[in-house]
Order: sequence, then structure tokens, then C-alpha cells
Amino acid sequence: MTSPRRSAREEPAAIDPIAAIGLVDDDDIALDSAALLLAAADRQEGSADLGPAHLYLDGLLVRLKAETRQQGGKTAAAQADALVALLADSEGFSGDEDSYDSPENADLLAVIRRRRGIPISLSLLYVALARRMGWQADILGLPGHVLVAIGSRTSHVLLDPFADGRPVDAAGVRAIVERALGRQARVDPSHVEPLGNRAILVRLLMNQASRARRGGDAPRALTLYRRMTLIAPDHSSLWWERARLERLAGDIEAARRSLAAMQETTHDPVVAGRIRAAVEALAR
Repeated sequence: MTSPRRSAREEPAAIDPIAAIGLVDDDDIALDSAALLLAAADRQEGSADLGPAHLYLDGLLVRLKAETRQQGGKTAAAQADALVALLADSEGFSGDEDSYDSPENADLLAVIRRRRGIPISLSLLYVALARRMGWQADILGLPGHVLVAIGSRTSHVLLDPFADGRPVDAAGVRAIVERALGRQARVDPSHVEPLGNRAILVRLLMNQASRARRGGDAPRALTLYRRMTLIAPDHSSLWWERARLERLAGDIEAARRSLAAMQETTHDPVVAGRIRAAVEALAR
């Protein structure tokens, strides 16, 4: 007797929206949409309604387009001025000096609601909106801080969204580097390199994970590292920390899998040896 055919077409399994970020090219990641998905993941069962947040961001885009049509926005300076006028002056987005370590400051849903954030979340908002306008915009990952660059690599304007969009000159960049690395530090090209989209999202999550670790909340830190490895599976150091946290949680098999994933992402023989030693230690 033959088995009856299925009467309904099987639907393919849904892809985790955060895992889907790790499957696309870096340049194709929409920073604001991705950051909202990460924020939704912290709500109950990831069920936050993102519709109002997307409508709000769409409204900002409409207003910025209208403003630049009236005032002009062809130069980097004009584009930077328009962003600051809208986001800082009109909407009131600013750095949260009073509760800097609050997890809400790295949660784009909360940042939109509170109009407060940390440098990386505010910079993400500036850059995402600028790119939706078709402007060239990047986040520069300085030591201990980030800035927004509007314009080309050779002709741009630097803004500090945490300081209400204040423009930053070369002396300001030097002061940021010295504050983080000491007065003898020099600014080198690595200090002003644009961050890729995955690196931006990882930095957003790393901010939360670091605070969770310092606060002794290892389960929360592990959750965040799992998200980071989904978004950036080729970042070896993320797998190492994930494996460490899984070992602390007593999930030895998960730690082995994370170390195996790390092994696939590195070509450094020293790192490979370190991984083998860690796997052997887990077997004891």
C-alpha cells in the first residue's frame, strides 16, 4: 500500500532573522533594520512590534529630504548640518551622560523612545539615515569612542553624535585617542578606519555583553555572544569567548562546537594550537 500524498505543500523552515544577517554581504546590511531586529530579540519571544519604529525612521527620511530640497545638501558640510539639525536639534537625540551604562542605550528601540544613547547607537542612527539619503557615511572606530564621517575618505566632515552632533577636527580626534591611550599616543590610520556593518553591529552587542560580564550576568553575556557569532561567524575571537561562557555554563558539548567553528575561521597556526589545547582541556 502506497503512502498517501501530502495534501498541503510543506513550507520551508523560517530562518532566524538574526542568523539571516550573517548570510548577506556586509554592504547589503541595513544598519537600522538590523539593529531593530537585535532590539526586538530582547523582548518577550522577540515579538516586539517594529512597525512604529520603522514608520518613525521613514518619517525622519521624509523630513530630511524636504529640508535638503529647500536648503541644499550637495556638500558633505551641508549634509552633516542637515543631519544634526534634524536628529540633535529637532528630535533631541543626545548622549546619555547620566546613565551611560544602561542597557537601553545600546537598544535602538529604547534609543528612539528615550532620545538617548551611547556613541555607537547614536552614530548608527546618523549613518543609517544618511545612507538612506544616498549620502556617503561611515562610523569610525576610534579607541574608546566612535565618530561619524559624512563624505568621501578624502573630503569628509566628522561628527560626534554623543555630543549633540558636534563637529570634530583633527585636534579633536587626537584628544580622543590620547584620552584612551595616553598622552604619548599618536593617531595612526587604524584609528580612523571605517567600521564594516557587521563590525558596527558587533560593537553594539559587545557594549551590552561587556556590561553583563562586569555585572556577573554570564547567561546574558552568552546570549549576546551567540547573537554576535550569528551575525559575524568569521570573527574568531567571538567564538572563543562564546566557548568560554558555554564551558562556564556547564555545556561542554556546545563549547566544543564553538571551538570547532573557531577552528574553521582561522589560518593562524598559533591560534589553531590554542584551540586544540582548549578542546583537549574540555575532554578532561
